Amino acid sequence: MAWNLFQDISNSKPLFLAIYGTVLIGIICSSVYVFSALYGGNAFDQITLFSPAYSTTQHSTRVDHASNSEPMTRGEAPSLSALKPQRMKPVWELPPPGSKMPPLKTFRLTKELVSHRVKDNVIIVTFGNYAFMDFILNWVKHLTDFGIHNLLVGAMDTKLLKALYWKGVPVFDMGSHMSTRDVDWGSPTFHKIGREKVFLIDVMLPFGYELLMCDSDAVWLKNPLPYIARYPEADILTSTDQLIPTVIGDRLENWQEVTDAYNIGIFHWRPTDSTKKLAKEWKELLLSDENIWDQNGFNDLLHIQLGPDVEGESGLVYAYDGILKLGLLPASIFCSGHTYFVQAMHQQLRLEPYAVHTTFQYSGTVGKRHRLREAMIFYDQPEYYDSSGGFLSFKPSIPKSLLLDGEHNIESHFSLINYQIKEIRSALAIASLLNRTLVMPPLWCRLDRLWFPHPGVLPGTMTRQPFLCPLDHVDVMLMDLPEVKFGPRIDFREYSFLDNPLLPEQVKESWLDVQLCQEGSQGCHITNETSQPGVLRFPKHSSEELLKTVFSSFKDIKIIQFSSMQDAFQGFADKTREKKFRERVKRYTGIWCCVENHIPGHIYYDMYWDEKPGWKPAPPKTSEDDHQPW
Repeated sequence: MAWNLFQDISNSKPLFLAIYGTVLIGIICSSVYVFSALYGGNAFDQITLFSPAYSTTQHSTRVDHASNSEPMTRGEAPSLSALKPQRMKPVWELPPPGSKMPPLKTFRLTKELVSHRVKDNVIIVTFGNYAFMDFILNWVKHLTDFGIHNLLVGAMDTKLLKALYWKGVPVFDMGSHMSTRDVDWGSPTFHKIGREKVFLIDVMLPFGYELLMCDSDAVWLKNPLPYIARYPEADILTSTDQLIPTVIGDRLENWQEVTDAYNIGIFHWRPTDSTKKLAKEWKELLLSDENIWDQNGFNDLLHIQLGPDVEGESGLVYAYDGILKLGLLPASIFCSGHTYFVQAMHQQLRLEPYAVHTTFQYSGTVGKRHRLREAMIFYDQPEYYDSSGGFLSFKPSIPKSLLLDGEHNIESHFSLINYQIKEIRSALAIASLLNRTLVMPPLWCRLDRLWFPHPGVLPGTMTRQPFLCPLDHVDVMLMDLPEVKFGPRIDFREYSFLDNPLLPEQVKESWLDVQLCQEGSQGCHITNETSQPGVLRFPKHSSEELLKTVFSSFKDIKIIQFSSMQDAFQGFADKTREKKFRERVKRYTGIWCCVENHIPGHIYYDMYWDEKPGWKPAPPKTSEDDHQPW
């Protein structure tokens, strides 16, 4: 009977097609329902997402303020393969050989693009221009080392976008049309970059994903996502500039004791009504007044209402509209440039840091990069770890009295620094003569450096005295200067360079120890023959000509290490070269800051302090005196 009924229906072609179409639609709808149950969200959106138009090699990326999605054109049907979830494309997976760069319009920022990178509803984002490309690659590399691939990079210029695409880094076009050059802190371009961050947050929160936003001059040292997951009620978790610890464990800071600014270099947003409202108001605030700094605007809005505590033991606080739940990430493990590089707070509290943001430093982008290199948390290109002329290093010989005796004050601090400056000056001269790259020694300080008057170290901080201080506390990072006027460029490396695991074995194994000795003493005479394998005894007070003659025999040795720089170099014979050298290195030193109860409060370091009888560390007495010592 059923067969006869089917034959009757099939003989009526219109009726057959109608019933067949109804059954087919039912099957498709059931499949979509099952797909939605398995993978969450709107199933029809998911079909669009996984259609060939949105393949992992053709992201649609530029910031699109008009629309958060791109629906299929009328009549376009999804393929059956579109119904299957595709794997997240691993970071560093290069485009196919011989392929062409997709059109720039395909790099617009859309919800579909972000959804390709999301995992557990979280996306991690940074952004920048081409000048920060090495920072961005470092940022990405640290995350992928932890197995984290749910990340995206916003490109503020086309040069960066193309470079990242060809390296296999997920990238989108921010449409900022920024310069590819570096920018100075506080400059109009710097403020524009900050505003772009705010606009980006405002665009991305409506996508419905949790957003971990991070500046590219920060480094992830540990997977932060488990820590963030400990606070599921938090609408925002933000880092701070807090210098005095309010907790000694890994709990959130005690918000009532935090007196420094909330720092927007690292913060996590959940897509709640309050955060969306905050992002929109923050954006409108910045658009209303170009003089408002983005971070100040963020702080002002959150402090409209601050308190009371959120119920329970979470450490969260109600902020902004009285509904938003805010948490302050502990500065001991979500570190600033001060709590990590100066206080080493995480080490003293026996904690594992999650991140460091290169704030509180004094030589711009070059200083940021150098600090990360000193800490061996910056991935350089292989050529950085080799040098055609080889490297020169030395063992510093600082008397204990300069480090520990007497009070820690301006005089004792400058005595310690000046001793080290003189050693470095000799090392720079020898490195210049031998055409080698100087490996800087560790630099010890007795006083901290800040932008404002202070008593040496800030009360309540964990800064030890003396402490191993970043090079930018004293040095201005050996700036590039024209060789016609200032003589040959002198390259340098950070003090930890020779301990870096990335240093190739063939460089480490090519080593010569130079032991300075008193000429005329036993075994101390002019020769280019080693007294034992890898060891050369060499007279103190050697001339320019002697240095060049003897060490020309060791030009293929990668690392030459002097036992000391005390009395190692007699001086230049070529007075023209000496004049250029002096003009160059005089510009290498910066300032210490700041003396209390005196304006101006800074004191200039002087590379040739020892040639000025009666030199004492003192701030300029008049505006005419307020200049570098050259």
